[in-house]
Amino acid sequence: MLRLVPTPIGNLEDITFRALKALKEADILLAEDTRVIKRLLHLLSQKYGTEFNPKKILSFHEHNQHRFLENIEPSFFDSSVVYVSDAGMPGISDPGSELVRYAQTHGIPYEVLPGPSAAIAAFVASGYEGEFTFFAFLPHKGEQRAVKLKEVLSHPYHSILYEAPHRLLKLLKEIRDIDENRELFLAKELTKKYERFYKGGAGELYERLKDENIKGEWVVVITPAKKEADIEAILKLDIPKKEKAKMLAKVTDKSIKEWYKSLI
Repeated sequence: MLRLVPTPIGNLEDITFRALKALKEADILLAEDTRVIKRLLHLLSQKYGTEFNPKKILSFHEHNQHRFLENIEPSFFDSSVVYVSDAGMPGISDPGSELVRYAQTHGIPYEVLPGPSAAIAAFVASGYEGEFTFFAFLPHKGEQRAVKLKEVLSHPYHSILYEAPHRLLKLLKEIRDIDENRELFLAKELTKKYERFYKGGAGELYERLKDENIKGEWVVVITPAKKEADIEAILKLDIPKKEKAKMLAKVTDKSIKEWYKSLI
């Protein structure tokens, strides 16, 4: 049996009863970082008076997951196996999806426990409503980052990004230079002591935060552009015409077929 178990993104009290039970019953713990899970188990043990004694704690992360799965047999999951990422929901900008696909391929029973997710918490805190798309982290630099950011800014729905503190001002400046008045919602250190929310135009937020302490993890919610700006931005994207036609159809009354014909 495989269980994917979410862990708190900051506040230990966000752990669920089901998650505690799964961690307590685990024979094998797979962890994105074994040091992080050992510390978490220690803190949970102190707080809730529960003992956690898995027979094994094994490393399972982005760089070893394929090799790990190639070197095990499906019988590995005859034991109670629990996977946890460093924080939040496995499979959401964290490893976990490969384990699920392995279980599906080999007929292994599995469960996914619900729990904390920074992206969902930030979107609710933003006060926005409607559809959204989660883009996780942008490429760190270069042409790939510029192209991806333009795609995000031309997206017809709200877009959610994660950003590291040392790149937050860079992101705000990049958005400001493209669309100074684009409204953003920023969530800092969700569920933690120094949780903070910021809302405003890209240019305004850049000026506000450039001299502030911006340590900690950030979630950025970007509002969709106005339709005219969407069309212009999508037309400038260096992507296949079929994909461009699909994006244009979402923000206009024309069909994919009509847009594709006008692009070729």
